[in-house]
Amino acid sequence: MTRILLTAFEPYDRWKENSSWLALIDLTSWYDGDLELVTRRYPVDLAVMRERLQADLSQGFDTVIHLGQSPGASVVQLESTGLNTRSDGTALQVDGPVAYRSNCDLHTCHQRLGDAGIPSKISHHAGTFLCNATLYLSQHFSAMTGGRSQCLFVHLPLSPAQVAADGSALPSMSIPMQSAAIALIAQALQ
Repeated sequence: MTRILLTAFEPYDRWKENSSWLALIDLTSWYDGDLELVTRRYPVDLAVMRERLQADLSQGFDTVIHLGQSPGASVVQLESTGLNTRSDGTALQVDGPVAYRSNCDLHTCHQRLGDAGIPSKISHHAGTFLCNATLYLSQHFSAMTGGRSQCLFVHLPLSPAQVAADGSALPSMSIPMQSAAIALIAQALQ
């Protein structure tokens, strides 16, 4: 049985909820497929996330799918590259390579989502904040322990309820569509 670690983040800044966690909770309420899904909610704190991530990756998952919300995104974004940089320009890992490219088949994931009517795109990198750090460090920790795990970061749009509560006109996507996207991605990577 394929073991998949699915992670999401807690709320941060002005967001009282995080669409990544909402989608992950929704997925676990209905998924009954043949994958073993293990879920984690990480804090929006680099040092604590790094420690928990390293401990989680030591459990030898086949695939690691990280989820994060991306206010302003209108589609599911499959992140292709984690950069060895923090938002202040310093390195995440002093002795690490400049970047890691996701070792997942993003094109197949993108195609499966499109076939299911879920809009998505392959993004060139996950920014320079915590989402990027999560993807980069996952690849780095995996490489340091033999490189067994496939690692992917997926940015999700806000939920309609988040946009309404914010009083903004930002793009959104329903939580059921987001959780269906996660299931399709996980199935594509097994």
